Amino acid sequence: MYLCFSPLPPGKNRDSQTTRIESDVVPKVTKMTVSGKKQSTGFEVPGLNAEENGHNALMPQKGLSAGDGSVSLGITEVASKPAPSSQTIEALEEQTAAPTPMKKSGKAKQQIDVKAELEKRQGGKHLLNLVVIGHVDAGKSTLMGHLLYLLGNVNKRTMHKYEQESKKAGKASFAYAWVLDETGEERERGVTMDVGMTKFETQTKVITLMDAPGHKDFIPNMITGAAQADVAILVVDASRGEFEAGFETGGQTREHGLLVRSLGVTQLAVAINKMDQVNWNQERFLEIVGKLGQFLKQAGFKESDVAYIPTSGLGGENLVTKCQSSELTKWYEGKCLLEQIDSFKPPQRSVDKPFRLCVSDVFKDQGSGFCVTGKIEAGYVQVGDRLLAMPPNETCTVKGIGLHDEPVDWAAAGDHVSLTLTGMDIIKINVGYIFCCPKVPVKVCTRFRARVLIFNIEIPITKGFPVLLHYQAVSEPATIRRLLSVLHKSTGEVTKKKPKCLAKGQNALIELQTQRPIALELYKDFKELGRFMLRYSGSTIAAGVVTEIKE
Repeated sequence: MYLCFSPLPPGKNRDSQTTRIESDVVPKVTKMTVSGKKQSTGFEVPGLNAEENGHNALMPQKGLSAGDGSVSLGITEVASKPAPSSQTIEALEEQTAAPTPMKKSGKAKQQIDVKAELEKRQGGKHLLNLVVIGHVDAGKSTLMGHLLYLLGNVNKRTMHKYEQESKKAGKASFAYAWVLDETGEERERGVTMDVGMTKFETQTKVITLMDAPGHKDFIPNMITGAAQADVAILVVDASRGEFEAGFETGGQTREHGLLVRSLGVTQLAVAINKMDQVNWNQERFLEIVGKLGQFLKQAGFKESDVAYIPTSGLGGENLVTKCQSSELTKWYEGKCLLEQIDSFKPPQRSVDKPFRLCVSDVFKDQGSGFCVTGKIEAGYVQVGDRLLAMPPNETCTVKGIGLHDEPVDWAAAGDHVSLTLTGMDIIKINVGYIFCCPKVPVKVCTRFRARVLIFNIEIPITKGFPVLLHYQAVSEPATIRRLLSVLHKSTGEVTKKKPKCLAKGQNALIELQTQRPIALELYKDFKELGRFMLRYSGSTIAAGVVTEIKE
């Protein structure tokens, strides 16, 4: 950058004096214009046209007197200093924290391009959220941990460390499970307790993998994971007696299958695991397929959307490449697990709808502000956007966005993100709250009507029945306030008005009352935010969709 100052010392003094006066008089926006990013900030320097607002503005013409060129000289002084002044840094910080006018116009442009940008991102690969479910000890964490190791997502050194540590703990066969079970308690007990999340890539997809707990004590966590998923892998144990234990009454295979279908998952891969323990027996495989197929059809899965794959999680067979074992190849010619994951159809993303994000975790950030993580259910968000948190009804500003631990400028529906927020107290935010677009806020209520399907329940449901409402990451005590009508399963027509009680298998319209306000959407407007589950004394008794919000 060439600076054209007058060579005479008195003139220079006069100019720098003018500069000092000008730096006080010219508004702060001018400084922001020149603090490193001249045109990109989108601020206009008063008195200069658009063309002069770039590099040309920083070179006053020879013919100008000091008085005429004072504005441009002021800018020259600020821009030419090698070390940025504290005021300039402040201006830069304000610039990143507050949404600039340019951002707004940029957002309008982005709105048109967000689908094209999604296509470009990840090299044209589609994003898919995958949840792994199944009965406790079916081998879910080991299966997916070994898959990640074979894909190169876990290096050999780390894997060797896990093998040594698991041997010391007397759990040598749990080494691969430790890839996803990271907490000390999970490793000590040998069961997954919370939803472990990681990322891997196939040929055509970028997969966000969620490893859900199988134990019935942690079903609420499993619901949180399943509510964020597009597709699922149901892992079952092929060993004699083990499959039956998971599938019969009290086992988690049935409950998990029903839960994911009720939460909107339509595509399912069934990994029939530990097949090496039954010597890749075809009869055993077909027996399991027969029993599961019948049940999954009743649960609402189409036969064409369910695939069955024989695997061995510990041996790593039929996971990433087709199994070479002659015992399997003589009767199975289908896909391996990775090929099946790759062939899932990507779901439609609600990018055009107003922004919605359900909070799954809240934590303090190192700098100013705090972070929330969750899946964007609809719309998109950019750094600098204003968001509204409901139910607290507080607004904040997005200071930063992280996607798979990498900083990005924007994120859209389907992404699992961490947002760094400022302008709000962390105390006011809880898991399960929803961040939304301030212009089209999410509805908040304590009373709403819903259409529900009653699962297997021993006692009939009556007016005043206490339930636990599971909705996205929310777990809220509620009461069934009114039983409005019983509906026909397929047509939805009213078959009985004001029933005294509801029995298993019935479809009904009910009114629910929660203890505290919750943020909900109607199912017809936002499918993802209109679904919920009802649980009672440790088992899931119903699945429902919101039809009307009362108050």
